[in-house]
Amino acid sequence: MRLDGQRILVLGGTSGIGLATAQAAASAGAAVVIAGRDPLKLARALETLPEHAEGRLVDATDRAALDRLAAAIGRLDHLVLSLAAGGGAGAFRDLDLAALRRVVEGKAWAFLEALQAFLPALRADGSVTFVTAATARAAFPGTVGIAFNNGALNAVVPPLSVELAPLRVNAVCPGVIETPIFEHWPEAERARFFARARAAPLGRPGRPEEVAAAVLALLSNPYVTGVLLEVDGGLRFTAPRD
Repeated sequence: MRLDGQRILVLGGTSGIGLATAQAAASAGAAVVIAGRDPLKLARALETLPEHAEGRLVDATDRAALDRLAAAIGRLDHLVLSLAAGGGAGAFRDLDLAALRRVVEGKAWAFLEALQAFLPALRADGSVTFVTAATARAAFPGTVGIAFNNGALNAVVPPLSVELAPLRVNAVCPGVIETPIFEHWPEAERARFFARARAAPLGRPGRPEEVAAAVLALLSNPYVTGVLLEVDGGLRFTAPRD
């Protein structure tokens, strides 16, 4: 799975799955650009990447900022969208829908804005990979908000793969992965999710580098498009116990 001579932008590439993806792509020979909105996290992430890696500051909820970055960035072979707004978990009866709207604007809406902004920079037969969530197609209590956010993204992958061809469009759908995103979850929901991961067939939460390997497989295979690839340790086969 080599990406020699290819250039990849990872939006949300300063931590967690996004950073692991940037590291994997760099190891596979790609020229990597990571982007995020926190300058401290960006600087720390760049310390883990080769010297030729680039870092850009951008707020993915700011369309004008995305357009400016797209105009300045030059040609891209691949775009990975690993943005995470945090939040959205909790029982639907008590879910703050106004807060959920902000979470959706920070992820699902931001993904579409970013894709539209960077389309002119992408190689015609390059690729776009969404990082969504396996909970979009599972049925666990406390995940209605997450399913709404990520399910919308999963739903657009097949039609985008047809409309934008030969550009390839895929999604990786992680399960419970040990990333900082869980810091934003209510303690009770976080505990339930990690318990579910331990009850799944593979018996543990996943690691960012395991999701990154799946992203790399999609980037490097020129005959795969319209795919929703779950990387969840079998979580979707585990019945909820709540």
